[in-house]
Amino acid sequence: MTYDTGLESPSGVGSKQHRLFWFELLECARRGHRVVGTDAARVRSEDGLLVKDFGDGLRWHRCLRCDSWLPLRSAAQPEREFPPGREEVEIPLRGKPLRDRYVLRLIALDRLLHFLVLGVLSVGVLAFAHERRRLSGAFYRTMDLLQNGIGGPTGRSGHGLLGELSKAFAARSSTLWAVGLVLGAYAVLEGVEAVGLWLTRRWAEYLTFVATTVLLAPEIYELAEGRITPTKVLTLIINLAISVYLLFAKRLFGLRGGGKAEAAERERDTGWSALERVLPGPSR
Repeated sequence: MTYDTGLESPSGVGSKQHRLFWFELLECARRGHRVVGTDAARVRSEDGLLVKDFGDGLRWHRCLRCDSWLPLRSAAQPEREFPPGREEVEIPLRGKPLRDRYVLRLIALDRLLHFLVLGVLSVGVLAFAHERRRLSGAFYRTMDLLQNGIGGPTGRSGHGLLGELSKAFAARSSTLWAVGLVLGAYAVLEGVEAVGLWLTRRWAEYLTFVATTVLLAPEIYELAEGRITPTKVLTLIINLAISVYLLFAKRLFGLRGGGKAEAAERERDTGWSALERVLPGPSR
């Protein structure tokens, strides 16, 4: 039987290859350690990769995700004679594939934010285009009253907030509908990216890379024209980082071996060979 222990802290004994950041430990802190053989009556020598029994009532169980060794008492009422064999054990996600899932889901959250903002803008523009004629008279009367109250200019002056809104009211209905539909389509695209990346689908990585790269040109152009704001600079940095990560780390378009190399790396980091490369820890 394989299950999460529910332990909060991913501490334990044992050796592990050095990583800059242990996403396995973060996952174990969230979900608990993944161990096997806690319901077995006896432990065989061939089970030593995952379970060690030193005969003192405690067994050391290896977490299949983070490689920590956890001391647990032997089962009072065993449900099976020996720990499960390899064919019965499902190795959880670990190594680079686990790291990639965290990064892709972080990008997915960014795309979800885009989806929400663009969706709201699209609905707002389309609603405005539909109700513009009815709202126009009341809008100008209200703005004139407000401007008069603070001693500002009245009417369609073309300056400030009143001027910008006047331009919106003066725009052709077909233009407003086109803008609203384009924003809606872009929102749908961002939503599709968010779902695909959250599920770590390969097609979503390509779609996100293409969509993000296409937008880099206008973003760079705006900054080159002197329209620099902290938000625009931050957006450019984020989109550049996403593009570089997807292209090189995810091996898109055949880069660094392409999909075959990506699949081989995933198999190497998540299969039994990944467990065998790390030396078992507890010994007496």
